Amino acid sequence: MVSAFDKCDTRPAHIDAILNGLDRYNPETTTVFQDYVVQQCEDRTFDCYANLALLKLYQFNPHLLQTETTTNILAKALTVFPSPAFSLSLALLPAHTQPFGNTSDGSTQSSDFVESVQKLAHLNTLLESAQYGSFWSTFNSDDLYADLVADVAGFEELVRVRIAVEVGKTFREISADALAQWFDLKSREALQKFVVDVCGWEVEGALVRVPKNRENEARSEIKSERVGMDMFGRVIRRGFEQPA
Repeated sequence: MVSAFDKCDTRPAHIDAILNGLDRYNPETTTVFQDYVVQQCEDRTFDCYANLALLKLYQFNPHLLQTETTTNILAKALTVFPSPAFSLSLALLPAHTQPFGNTSDGSTQSSDFVESVQKLAHLNTLLESAQYGSFWSTFNSDDLYADLVADVAGFEELVRVRIAVEVGKTFREISADALAQWFDLKSREALQKFVVDVCGWEVEGALVRVPKNRENEARSEIKSERVGMDMFGRVIRRGFEQPA
């Protein structure tokens, strides 16, 4: 069962009170939300509703926007793909930061921010399109990516877990070499530890076996349609009716 979008089990009471009152539109609450983003980064939680509320405040009050907080929100959203969290967050950012947007009016600081947003958007595209090997090769190709996710505790592990969830929905068995690339785990020992201890899968030689679940189980489905004689009667009658 999917939780309601505006619910978060780990949300502090004071944040919940702000979100359910008029203070969510008060610019003075931006500092409270910003501290909450820091908390999410540190304790590996994620509150999309609260983060969107902060981005909406930035949208109404552009002078309050903190680029580091914004990129941290996007980086955190990557760790919960394939949810719509990233695209929803991206949609609330200034137009000139959007991928393929107009950046001609940006300052040096703004241009750095635009580059950061678009690099994170590219990572999201790779994850959403299941190009996991390309995701890691891109992530490892530029030190800026490491800088962008530096505040997000356990970023790489969180992404690996999400990739594992998606792989587990599709495969019953897969080669260890493919998983090593998709998880960016170079040594066989590291791969086996992650696959067994974190995923709960089995390693058999060069293959990794995924236990049967509701998503990856092959099921035959028989669909039948009941067609009564009265339905044929209506079709026949219409054939003899005079056109209007």
